[in-house]
Amino acid sequence: MRVFYRLAILLLLTGFAAAPLRATTPTKEEKDKLEKVLRQLDEAAKNFHACSADFEYDTVQTDPVPDTDRQKGTVFYERNESRFRMAAHIKEHNGKPYNTIYTYTNGQFQLFEGVSNQVTRIAKASQFESYMLLGFGASGKEIEDKWEITDKGQEFLDGVKTQKLELIARDPAVRKTIPRVTIWVDTTRGVSLKQLFEEAGGEYRVSVYFNFKLNEKPNDADFKLPVNDKTTYVSH
Repeated sequence: MRVFYRLAILLLLTGFAAAPLRATTPTKEEKDKLEKVLRQLDEAAKNFHACSADFEYDTVQTDPVPDTDRQKGTVFYERNESRFRMAAHIKEHNGKPYNTIYTYTNGQFQLFEGVSNQVTRIAKASQFESYMLLGFGASGKEIEDKWEITDKGQEFLDGVKTQKLELIARDPAVRKTIPRVTIWVDTTRGVSLKQLFEEAGGEYRVSVYFNFKLNEKPNDADFKLPVNDKTTYVSH
């Protein structure tokens, strides 16, 4: 399960119950600053059509034994009025070559694991689409519909000015698995340079994105799994 992207865990709604979290009541000044940020994201979303980026995911376990699991690869996003699709190609796992791909297309989540030549499918996953968009073309309105947001101010990452936003899911089922998310988002381009997912059970994941290519139409092959006649399938 550790090789799954953590959104797969969200989709399966596994994990232990976590204490409900609530954002503190903001002042009027804080509300005004957040409103400005969200409206900037609304404008960025209008111009977001496609994106690819390299990534590094560090999943850190703090209890009972400290451990770090590292994955590297490339993500692809495409969004227009009629569809949204995404894919992640994990090419390296803990310093070794790796062949795992997960995709979300036509409302279905799929995970291909090359070592076992197996595809795991989660059908009817469209209700989670807004969570997959988080930090990649999501408008301010879409984010505030799903999350309670606290503006933590501006930070520079790799010379880029980002807005640090702390998010608490409005859906209690999501909070059981992911109590809190922090994103460092470039409000001009509408992309996240960094994400921190705090998870139930003593783990957290840090995702860092770089080498962005915006609005370059991806290849259909980027969203297809390298299956063959020996591939096995598991459905949830």
